[in-house]
Amino acid sequence: MNAAELLAGTRVVPVVVIDDPNAAVPLAKTLLDAGLRAIEVTLRTSDAIEAIRNVAAEVPDILIGAGSLRTPDQIEAARAAGAIFGVSPGSSSRLLDAVDEAEFPFIPGAITPSESLALLDRGYDLQKLFPASIAGGVPYLKALGAPVPEVSFMPTGGISSDNAAEYLALPNVACIGGSWIAPQALLADRDFDAIGKIAVSAANLANAG
Repeated sequence: MNAAELLAGTRVVPVVVIDDPNAAVPLAKTLLDAGLRAIEVTLRTSDAIEAIRNVAAEVPDILIGAGSLRTPDQIEAARAAGAIFGVSPGSSSRLLDAVDEAEFPFIPGAITPSESLALLDRGYDLQKLFPASIAGGVPYLKALGAPVPEVSFMPTGGISSDNAAEYLALPNVACIGGSWIAPQALLADRDFDAIGKIAVSAANLANAG
């Protein structure tokens, strides 16, 4: 199963940075209870792998992904921890070869049409656009849709509750990645009630889209 099949029907994926692995399980439960069925834990901290391991073990109903993957070693570590899909801001031949060998559902990043077509040649019809807002946002994705209709995107970066619906309305957007759903300040305070309210609003956006 590829990432597009795995995440089919999932419109909003919270993208989180975990500084405390003990916060990962209550966060995942909060998101799942709110109606969000996937989470991307970015490998930007030393605790990310442990956080993924905790979620995979204790919240099996959520689709746990590893984000910011850049090396084959990270892919191996994420899979061993229990991640069932991976996301990268870009791609390289070395990284894609490792993904193929591991048969790991993967969403590689592309910004230019050439990058997108190169990934499509390798079978990736779901691709990440990062940083989405800086790359051109909704107008850019609209423009890409005509010449590259075979590709669907997961835009991430600069997406918020204010503009999420605009992205979700695009026919070439399969899902969006959202860091606004679990802000660092709320995670640090363990304010899962506040995160839950944001997550419910995000889930409602997904259902409306």
